[in-house]
Amino acid sequence: MDMTGKEIVLGVTGGIAAYKSADLVSRLRHMGAHVHVIMTKNATEFIAPMTFQTLSNHPVSVDTFAAPEYWNVEHVALAKLADLFVVAPATANFLAKMAAGIADDMLTTTVLATKAPVLLAPAMNTGMWTAEATRQNVETLKKRGVLFIGPDSGMLACGDEGAGRMSEPAEIAGRIGEILQKKNDMAGLRVLVTAGATRERLDPVRFLSNDSSGKMGFALAEAARDRGAEVTVVKGNTTAEVTQRIRIIGIESAEDLLKAMMEEAPKQDIIIQAAAVADYRPAETAREKIKKKSGEPLVLRLEENPDVAKEIGRIKKESQTLVGFAAETNQVTEHAKEKMKKKNLDMIVANDVTKPGAGFNTDTNIATIITKDGMEEQPLQTKIQLANTILDRILFLRKG
Repeated sequence: MDMTGKEIVLGVTGGIAAYKSADLVSRLRHMGAHVHVIMTKNATEFIAPMTFQTLSNHPVSVDTFAAPEYWNVEHVALAKLADLFVVAPATANFLAKMAAGIADDMLTTTVLATKAPVLLAPAMNTGMWTAEATRQNVETLKKRGVLFIGPDSGMLACGDEGAGRMSEPAEIAGRIGEILQKKNDMAGLRVLVTAGATRERLDPVRFLSNDSSGKMGFALAEAARDRGAEVTVVKGNTTAEVTQRIRIIGIESAEDLLKAMMEEAPKQDIIIQAAAVADYRPAETAREKIKKKSGEPLVLRLEENPDVAKEIGRIKKESQTLVGFAAETNQVTEHAKEKMKKKNLDMIVANDVTKPGAGFNTDTNIATIITKDGMEEQPLQTKIQLANTILDRILFLRKG
């Protein structure tokens, strides 16, 4: 991946993962980028500034009030210079400061002043990452358009196991390359994506649903938006956050989804149906909470939901491209091919949700992209990486 001439400002905060940032600087330099490192004072307790100065071949900034080598207002100069601003690791303390707009050191002052895209690679204890304060800070930053990568799950330096590990330098470098080499090849196209899980009500407090988080759908929506498309998302229940410059339509049930899609689909150029839609719903929905009767089983009678993808395939225009998803547990490609034909799809993305790293509520996926011309296996990768590959294949189909 060529980053020749790109100016990257890298912030390093005070966490044990700071040692990984040295590897990241080395990788970016080998790709041709110019890297300018800003360290917090706490970061210097974990790794020496001289390490980054040697690897980057640039002075390392720590002290806001240190005299620069040549005259400028250094935090403003670096803020303007950046093609991309990366903070790796980004501690919980840094996330809190950035969310609140606090600028009390060289790093927070510079990131507040920059107009460049910002990519954060969080790293912290699992308890800190899952704390409500941190979750709110992350949501605030995402709403402002700040980009995130990770954190990954695994054994942490403190001995705990769970989410909080900084993503590996190779993965961060790859994400940086994607951002810097952003395409505009979907400008003028209207893209509709469905995401998340539908819910079918049993009574006012219970429902039938599934584990879909909406992460794959939102990755597709964000990738299409970043490539210039006008994007609409029809979303059911999701854990993925709403992002900027994407039109959102909320639904609950499969019937709600069908109604929204029948209205929106005719206006679109590309329709990607990544939502996990319930095949069945209760034949009756109780108006009041169903009470337990001791010793008696609860018998539910289910009826088939409308096949939303099939209905959209039935009204498909010749100029439109329809893409579906098949989350399977066995005979994955066989079921996916059958679904593609039945629903009049141009492409289907099949994945075995039993595989580690694939399927629902993960940040990664493993998939097979199937078209009428053949199949293409996709290895384990982030959902945003898979999303861009899917969009590449869609544009190739449209050219044909």
